Amino acid sequence: MKVRAHAPGRVNLIGDHTDYTGGLVLPVAIDRGTTVVLERTGNKVVLDSADEEEPAVVDLGLSDAAAVTPPWARFVAGVVQEVRPSEGGVGTVRTDLPIGAGLASSAALEVAVALALSFEGSPLELALACQRAEQAASGVPCGMMDQLASAAGVAGCALLIDCSTLRVTPVPLPEGVDVVVVHSGQRRSLSGSAYADRKAQCEAAASMIGPLRDAGFEDVATIDDPVLARRARHVVSENARVAAFADALAGEDLAGAGALMVESHQSLRHDFEVSTTALDELVVRLLRQPGVHGARLTGAGFGGCVVALAEPGAVEEGWLVKGAGGAAAEMV
Repeated sequence: MKVRAHAPGRVNLIGDHTDYTGGLVLPVAIDRGTTVVLERTGNKVVLDSADEEEPAVVDLGLSDAAAVTPPWARFVAGVVQEVRPSEGGVGTVRTDLPIGAGLASSAALEVAVALALSFEGSPLELALACQRAEQAASGVPCGMMDQLASAAGVAGCALLIDCSTLRVTPVPLPEGVDVVVVHSGQRRSLSGSAYADRKAQCEAAASMIGPLRDAGFEDVATIDDPVLARRARHVVSENARVAAFADALAGEDLAGAGALMVESHQSLRHDFEVSTTALDELVVRLLRQPGVHGARLTGAGFGGCVVALAEPGAVEEGWLVKGAGGAAAEMV
């Protein structure tokens, strides 16, 4: 039996570092992704990738995905550890997603591998399984935005995700607008970054004022620790921006949506401190171009990409992306 599974990457229009606090996010599954073709056989999963020197070789009975080598194989191992397929397989991985750019290349790999291994369940169940797989593989306490965007994408739409209720609401992208992703030139890796520190700081703030999803600015003002106050202020303000951005898209208010993107970047830069000089300079340069409504870092920061909302043809660099449907598998 041979299976072909494809999972899209995602770009997050707005709402970073809000998913793991139960907040709001607004990603788009994009027309770039990862395809796994797997011939089901044996008691191992063996995958060759055109982007990696060594294959992933994973025993079905493994117990520690984080110990697998080479490093990219840990994401395959995390999925195997989570799905526990009755049969392995031999196959290939091909992707047109840039690796380490913040476009959810690891989530796309996980979702595609899970489907190739005959995962059965809803898009939400698939996303949660792959979130657990990534956490086991990387040690990063990530939220589930990337995996859910890949699993539940809707063509031509962004996805308003409430990470408390896990409700997904498609938000159509207006006609006559480009979503452009531009790489900063700085490779991003959440493993080894301050991502876990930021999550811990949000948890510490929540222990003082309650869930950040339900907090207001008056609650943030009661936090004495200035660092924790800044982290909480970002989350509270970012949740409000996500809701406002979804309304702006629905009303085709692109100038208003763009302004919210700029506010989001500044909050991520100053209050959450996850931007970099390369990202900041790229945002400034894009905003100076005529026809660009807004720009911000995307994908948690620490390097990677900037996403811009622009008039058609206004941005000639980077990747023009479209809203794509969710992951799927077929027999071949």
